[in-house]
Amino acid sequence: MDILLRNTGDQPIYEQIYTQIRDQILSGSLQPGEPLPSIRALAKDLRISVITTKRAYDELEAGGFICTMAGKGSFVAEKDLTLVRELHLREMEQHLQEAVRLAAACGLSHDDLMNTLRILIEEE
Repeated sequence: MDILLRNTGDQPIYEQIYTQIRDQILSGSLQPGEPLPSIRALAKDLRISVITTKRAYDELEAGGFICTMAGKGSFVAEKDLTLVRELHLREMEQHLQEAVRLAAACGLSHDDLMNTLRILIEEE
């Protein structure tokens, strides 16, 4: 499992860990049932606080991405396809909101933005 932390930027470290592990689970790089490093081991590898790592794992568990068994560790949870779809829809909406904002900043009309989207879809 590869995790790259950036000290620059606004994203907290626990969120970077959460996002990268979540993305690896969604992409299939981490398979259901696969064990994750212990909180202490990951904290040591990343040279960060155990508290920070625990928060990331807590967020992953709350999101349904991992399950933790006392005395055994944390494992990748079975994929909930509805959850995966909702996450992708939410991410797509964020990108589209950014596209609308950029189009407005450029003075692009709604029709021009829609035509650009149609062209991109057709090229796909």
